[in-house]
Amino acid sequence: MSRRRALMRIALAIVPIAALVAGCGSDSGGGDKPSIVLKVVDPGNEGPIAVGKRDGTFDAALAPLGAKIEWVNTTPGFSSMLKLFNTKELDVSGAAFSPVVGALSKDVGVRIVAVQDPAGKDQSGIIASPGSGIRSVADLVGKRVAVNPAAKGEYILLKALAQAGIPADKVTRVPLQQKDAASAFATGKVDAWASFLIPYQEAKANGGIEIATEQSIGSKDNSVVVFRTEVLDKHPAIAAKYLEVLQGLTAKQHAAPADFENVFETTGPRALSGARLSDAIRVGGEATVPRLPSATDATDLADVVNVFFDNGVITRKITAADIFYDLKSKLNQDQLTAIKAGS
Repeated sequence: MSRRRALMRIALAIVPIAALVAGCGSDSGGGDKPSIVLKVVDPGNEGPIAVGKRDGTFDAALAPLGAKIEWVNTTPGFSSMLKLFNTKELDVSGAAFSPVVGALSKDVGVRIVAVQDPAGKDQSGIIASPGSGIRSVADLVGKRVAVNPAAKGEYILLKALAQAGIPADKVTRVPLQQKDAASAFATGKVDAWASFLIPYQEAKANGGIEIATEQSIGSKDNSVVVFRTEVLDKHPAIAAKYLEVLQGLTAKQHAAPADFENVFETTGPRALSGARLSDAIRVGGEATVPRLPSATDATDLADVVNVFFDNGVITRKITAADIFYDLKSKLNQDQLTAIKAGS
């Protein structure tokens, strides 16, 4: 064999190895640096993930596994982030059942790895503009209501209408993501808004009339932790370590909720004060630790799926097997014990 041909064979053998290293997000520095970048929604100014970001808790735990966090700024609402998951610009986010059901109906490659028992169910609901004359769910007939489509806002509205015995087609659903819905609500382009968390609380604080909450309508749309499926398949140990850290931080939030508000800024537009700060601390004290999905979670998920399917939001019934990732089967006993210890 000629020397040139031998060198060519060596070069061709090296190419797949180089490609594999590049595909794992290798850093340009030394070999002891993290090589896997986990892209996580930036947590803002409150909550356990914000504390973990501030203190470097996630990076410290992930470093021995060759991984680190990259914080990604996004718009509010999981359903507004689907493109980022599709383009691999985002790997991990908090969410609820409803937008993940909507995502799977559009073949977005995400799965739920953990579920939180209900808490803070007065933090989401339906608000009406003061001049709309709407004071109850029944008053929504003939009105325009902003919802983030195939996600929590649309679920809340459909669930509330069903509870009140009002056909869904008696109300005009205006599909808007949270940022656009906030503007439409503030300028009177919609009469009401099915919303959640910070945008909902801000709208209430600015005079919105609350006519229903997730608590009052019996919502089953529980909070969840979502990963891009490819990341789970390739790096289950990293997903498990992330979940373990989140469990520990959430338990601390439950015990000392005031420490998890105004994490980075105590003044300015992101900081809470007065009644809103007190309310956020109360809700933080109700925080439940995320855990691996159970049979009860599958029942709650079915409620969300049925509401969407019965109203034509989705065209096929998504099951628990479609949406819950079996992380447990990917872990060794030590990893599984660490997760259970945090739940």
